[in-house]
Amino acid sequence: MKNFTLGTRGSALALAQAELTLAALERIYPDTKVAVRKFTTSGDRKLDISLIKATPAGAKGLFTKELEEALLRREIDLAVHSCKDMPGGMPEGLVLVAVLERANTADVLLTKTGGDLPAGAHVATSSVRRARQLQFRRPDLVIEEIRGNVATRLRKLRETEVLHGTVLAQAGLDRLGYRLENGILESDEGTFHAQIAEMLPAIGQGAIALQCRAEDAAFFAALNHEPTSLAIRAERELMRLLNGDCSLPVGVATEIGAEKMRMRVILFGEPQEPPRQADVSGDTPELVASRAFEALSLP
Repeated sequence: MKNFTLGTRGSALALAQAELTLAALERIYPDTKVAVRKFTTSGDRKLDISLIKATPAGAKGLFTKELEEALLRREIDLAVHSCKDMPGGMPEGLVLVAVLERANTADVLLTKTGGDLPAGAHVATSSVRRARQLQFRRPDLVIEEIRGNVATRLRKLRETEVLHGTVLAQAGLDRLGYRLENGILESDEGTFHAQIAEMLPAIGQGAIALQCRAEDAAFFAALNHEPTSLAIRAERELMRLLNGDCSLPVGVATEIGAEKMRMRVILFGEPQEPPRQADVSGDTPELVASRAFEALSLP
């Protein structure tokens, strides 16, 4: 395949991820010419949709559907996604062909002032996973929903008097060129105090997922980073077993050892119920996911 088209969302972070994909392609296929086509997804347009409150359709496909449809129409040949945005299933004829090397999976708590959050502090997030873990550790916190890209969220934090902090992915901050030094983030949007949040990341967090038509899989499979792929296989298998998508209130940390994999999970149910937790290991992604699912299913 000498010439093909890569599809991506048009946000700054999505374009940064597309650039990483182009660099990987250049290393493996230096003679291939790649055109880039940008898409606006439903999730980009519908900023009034709540990603925290339960809805009949959840968040399934909000940030992937338009790219998948373009693949099926043969308008593009490779779609670049944030892995954490991908639903558990996908249209027939498409495959998750590769993932690039995973970035830092941590979540970062950014605040206007340093130190611990005061009692009753208002923290902004668009993630139900982050919201539930924050309130599990600090029931006094008030969660405010926030939408928009990283720059928009930082501006809202700076300008909204009631807000004390927000939580963002370390991987996204790094890919956009934000630098955390000595617990401080200096940016055009303001200066914020930063600390690693005590929570488990989302399924697929920090990984760039590449999707193509099944017939083209052999060509694009060369982009796959095997250790990352093993972890993603385990996490997405757990998502499948839980019958969930990117709106599922679950945190998962997967570690790849020399001989075994380890998976730590926290899963939230009804607000009044304590979360279920698991810490399992195994030889294969599917075995680890199965053991985690069984542990979470125990009464």
